[in-house]
Amino acid sequence: MLCKRIIPCLDIKDGRTVKGTNFVNLRDAGDPVELGALYAQQGADELVFLDITATVEKRKTLRELVNRIAHHINIPFTVGGGISSVDDVSALLQNGADKISVNTAAFKNPQLIQELSKEFGSQCVVLAIDTRKEEDGEWYVYLNGGRTKTEARCVDWAKQAVDLGAGEILLTSMNHDGTKAGFALDITRTLATQLPVPVIASGGGGTMEHFVDVFEQAQADAALAASIFHFKEIAIPDLKGYLQGKNINIRPV
Repeated sequence: MLCKRIIPCLDIKDGRTVKGTNFVNLRDAGDPVELGALYAQQGADELVFLDITATVEKRKTLRELVNRIAHHINIPFTVGGGISSVDDVSALLQNGADKISVNTAAFKNPQLIQELSKEFGSQCVVLAIDTRKEEDGEWYVYLNGGRTKTEARCVDWAKQAVDLGAGEILLTSMNHDGTKAGFALDITRTLATQLPVPVIASGGGGTMEHFVDVFEQAQADAALAASIFHFKEIAIPDLKGYLQGKNINIRPV
């Protein structure tokens, strides 16, 4: 059985790490190079870098910053934001990324997933889905950093993307993002049990118990969090020790 993974996330705006609540009210959370190095040293299993305004600002991901972070870490490194072509991915992999994350561009052009999977292997292609539960009880896909609602259901889009070659799903609940009230267990469980690829749960991690819940109840393969790590509320070694104490299969620090 594969180990469950703990993944800190660096949301990047203007070259700095930021964190908000429900995708708004961003505040500064520190230097991404320093944070990345710290998390690698503390025993994080992977690191995710999301250039959260690249798509909206119609520009490419910050390659130089990616390169600087990559030189300070020794763990798998996923980079997303503004990726829309094979060339974009080649440039990021050359600058130290191990995997790339696509979101809006893939939704608008699903064949992009197929192209990237064919060129780099499905293990390199992470599909990020920002989703919100609406009043009708359905989870819908949102684009452009959570700014644009679509009529697509999260489950349908995830299944289509995996069929096209996505090797992993990074699922962020906009309802839970930054609230520290717990992960979205229902939609996470739905994807984790219905898809043949790993699902990373994101949005809402606030206590160590929340990580137990998302691994045990929702069967997530990995849990991603940001503010609890950035603002020193939970240390990764403490979290891993706690999870091991709960008999969750996790890589020791």
